Amino acid sequence: MNLHEYQGKDILSAFGVRVQRGIVADTAEKAVAAAQRLSVETGTRWWVIKAQVHAGGRGKGGGVKLAKSLGEVKTLAGQILGMRLITPQTTKEGKRVNQVLVAEDVYYPGESDIQEYYISVLLNRAEGKPMVVYSPEGGVDIETVATHTPNKIYSQTLAPGMGILPFQARQIAFTLGLRGQAFKELVGFVTALCQAYEKSDASLFEINPVLKTSDDKITAVDAKVTLDNSALFRHKDYANLRDTREEDPTEVEAGRAGLNFIKLDGNVGCMVNGAGLAMATMDIIKLSGGNPANFLDIGGTADAKRVEKGFRIILADSNVKAILINIFGGIVRCDRVAQGIIDACKNMGDTIPVPIIVRLQGTHAELAEEMIDKSGLSVHAAVSLQAASDKVGKALTAKA
Repeated sequence: MNLHEYQGKDILSAFGVRVQRGIVADTAEKAVAAAQRLSVETGTRWWVIKAQVHAGGRGKGGGVKLAKSLGEVKTLAGQILGMRLITPQTTKEGKRVNQVLVAEDVYYPGESDIQEYYISVLLNRAEGKPMVVYSPEGGVDIETVATHTPNKIYSQTLAPGMGILPFQARQIAFTLGLRGQAFKELVGFVTALCQAYEKSDASLFEINPVLKTSDDKITAVDAKVTLDNSALFRHKDYANLRDTREEDPTEVEAGRAGLNFIKLDGNVGCMVNGAGLAMATMDIIKLSGGNPANFLDIGGTADAKRVEKGFRIILADSNVKAILINIFGGIVRCDRVAQGIIDACKNMGDTIPVPIIVRLQGTHAELAEEMIDKSGLSVHAAVSLQAASDKVGKALTAKA
């Protein structure tokens, strides 16, 4: 689950990480009130207006602006709120900005002895261990740094359950070239950051930039945080931070229906029971000459209601030219699945405009195939993977 910048900063602050302070607002008037409050609490005279969307590169898309007066705060917040923000990490349609973060200006006027760093904590999937990735080249796209100057990216692998060890935190501060008070500040910063990552069950904490001010303070100016969905049952307060406006509407709808759904960009919708079978089904689709339009796992049951919901979610994608249903009848009998498919198709009437290929294997598979063949519906049954692949290919050719 992705978090907004202000939400990630709240978590960091709770673990003792110094952050750029800010107040979220959803109207230009509230943005002005937030700026006035920040002036009282922090003494700041300039403010940074930041679009709150689940995407990086906001500044390049015009989603981060500096305001030097309350009048500019109102004007800039009004311009950003409601805009479709397009960044290198969004679709071509962009994301609608529903709220902005009004933040204090931590770049003191006239300050020259400052430095920006990049620090993130994430999972090293190759080793199955958390790791800290860091660079002295902060404030820019880390992908650009990795491409042009990979020698400026460093990492520390952490022992699971141990957190970052003191010598590792010191090594990071030393590698970044810090000395004196700034060295001590960075050691404390990285230690607290790793604690936040571990205790919140996160999969990513990315801070870019980490700012060293002229008076050697270390501050998180931004925060990109992703939490592990599977661990949210341990963090009910974090679960409430979810912003469904930032997610694909069909994925949200599927989640509410208890379906595991991920939208892709292909032309063949797929409906399966089991994640492993879903991966195999996507391979079948590729072999047939198509591309999977989604990952949809309906779980161990396939009654008419769940199948119909799955159909409607898949068909919300106008790119879908065929649907492949691939069910292994281990826990659930194939004939019951077939009846669910038949009932769902009859309930939807003529609203299914694409061919449906059904591959059922397992208990009562032959009976299920017979039921589908005799249903009178435009549903094509298959028993083997090869037969299913061939029928998907024919369906796509007929649609071309």
